[in-house]
Amino acid sequence: MRNHKIAIQGSVASYHDLAAKKIYGEDVEIVECSTFKETCQRLVDNGADYAVMAIENSTVGSILSNYSLIEQYHLTIIGELYVRIEFHLLVMPDVELKDVNYIHSHPIAIAQCQDFLLAHDRIRVVESNDTAWCARKIVSERLKDTAAIANEITANYYDLNIIQRNIESNKQNYTRFLVLSKVKDVVEKPDKASISFHIKHEPNALAKTLDLVGSGKINISKIQSIPIVGKPNEYIFHLDLEWDNHDNYKVVIDKLRSQTLSLNILGEYKKAMISNDKL
Repeated sequence: MRNHKIAIQGSVASYHDLAAKKIYGEDVEIVECSTFKETCQRLVDNGADYAVMAIENSTVGSILSNYSLIEQYHLTIIGELYVRIEFHLLVMPDVELKDVNYIHSHPIAIAQCQDFLLAHDRIRVVESNDTAWCARKIVSERLKDTAAIANEITANYYDLNIIQRNIESNKQNYTRFLVLSKVKDVVEKPDKASISFHIKHEPNALAKTLDLVGSGKINISKIQSIPIVGKPNEYIFHLDLEWDNHDNYKVVIDKLRSQTLSLNILGEYKKAMISNDKL
């Protein structure tokens, strides 16, 4: 049997790569993509079996555009993983911090390291499409005035030195990754679901909907609103639901179908635990 092909935004040694290998094993075939949109496109075009996509970070919050991509491409969430995120400053051998004039990284990684960057504001920060690609660029172009914000595995993979460790602002920094499928894979004994719905723009509409969920002994572990393009003051609401009794969940879903203008179950899957373990 061939190994699974997993689409990720980024490249080998990035956190997306590490998350995919944590889920599917070291022998998995990684399909590198430059954007999250390309990741979804590869999946629906059969260029990959599954995709692993970041959806939120404990420091910078949700990646709203990824919620929209999941719905746009009609993908199904079949799993999740929380990853402890640690960022370091990577440079070529013999380069010191005083030599660094540029720092390159993904904008989300940059946002997680604002305290360090503000303390070194003489250095120009340059956004790129992936943390590991920034490290690759430094090596391939032999850049002596440039550092990358990336993880320790990236440093080891590209033989770069770490001159500042743990520059992330929040030392309890986690990213939640979703596992996506292009088909409605059935997960055995799910205890978590991601749903989205659209309700009337009227007083108490959202409160009534949330009360309905709560009355079914279902925990709402996340709520996120995303504006509907072309419809001012109207939103798609995304909820993560958790339960101990699957029958309670099914009853709540049936009630939601009759109370909302539209309801979409994005996936039913096993809830992941948050751990301090490093990848």
